[in-house]
Amino acid sequence: MSERKYWIGLNLAKGIGPVRFRQLHEFFGTLRDAWEAEPAELEAAGLDRRALRSLLETRTRVDLDAELARLDKLGIAVLTWDDEEYPPMLGALRPVDQAPPVLYLRGTLTSSDEWALAVVGTRRATPYGRQVTHQLARELAASGLTVVSGLARGLDAEAHSAAVAAGGRTLAVLASGLDVLYPPEHRQLAADVMQCGAVISMFPLGTMPAPANFSARNRLISGLARGVLVTEAGDKSGALITARHALEQGREVFAVPGNITAQGSTGTNRLIQDGAHPVLSAQDVLDVLKLEHVAAYTSAREQLPAMGDDERAVLAQLSAEPLHVDELVNHVRLPVSAVNSALVTLELKGMVRRVSTLMYVRA
Repeated sequence: MSERKYWIGLNLAKGIGPVRFRQLHEFFGTLRDAWEAEPAELEAAGLDRRALRSLLETRTRVDLDAELARLDKLGIAVLTWDDEEYPPMLGALRPVDQAPPVLYLRGTLTSSDEWALAVVGTRRATPYGRQVTHQLARELAASGLTVVSGLARGLDAEAHSAAVAAGGRTLAVLASGLDVLYPPEHRQLAADVMQCGAVISMFPLGTMPAPANFSARNRLISGLARGVLVTEAGDKSGALITARHALEQGREVFAVPGNITAQGSTGTNRLIQDGAHPVLSAQDVLDVLKLEHVAAYTSAREQLPAMGDDERAVLAQLSAEPLHVDELVNHVRLPVSAVNSALVTLELKGMVRRVSTLMYVRA
């Protein structure tokens, strides 16, 4: 907990994003040392004048213990890159700088949330858009997928409501601090989401839903999921930004076809024309993502023990680039038997994958 408050403090400083977080962490070794460093040391670590000025101002203004107490009073948990509970779909992003260093959440995350699909669409929903969104989100949630969306008016809210009604899991991602619920009329929906999932933000308490925050929010939505399904969207819908982020992150993109004369379907039809998977039923999504065994896999994984130190050390060395077992042994300085044992367990947990003889990647 003592180190966590420094993650929170640095996240409060404007201009200290994922890239600079990593620079500070690597330069100082701990974020406490970064928080307490002299200005000259911070400049040596790579902070420019603007970021340095912001950090120094934040240090004089913020009482970190009071900030922790405030989060605790509101029932808000904080996850960082260093936490085992940090969502693995985000943590596996390459480059890692796409993943927010700090997440705030109310509710719970579970291992089953690795099997997530973002369902997004226009705020100006038509009856057709509402109908197909509700039907697809309900069926996907009932199939064991966690439905991720942005709690926005229109189809985002429809997707969350459908997942709740199906008794499934759903995650709502905000473009504001968790103490500034937007839109305010979705307060009850947010409470429902917390009962069967979580409301999540990368933004500190007090952050208002400024326009600049929504693209980052959309990137977080796609990063939490294995794919993005756009159910109805015009040419300028924010849902298309989420789909673009999904492509950048190596996720699958799905779209529901619509009437070619309907303005609200121009975006989804264009996505399909550009290569998105057309979706006529929930099964279309399950087939592409090969998730027909989601429930069985999740049940089996939940029976496995938590990661041990050896597994954590091995996993930290793996990325999307194949690595030979011999190189792993050299990096982690463990016996070959310990590395092989860790790899077997991590494979069973779905966290690493063997791509050829003695060559492994992070799943």
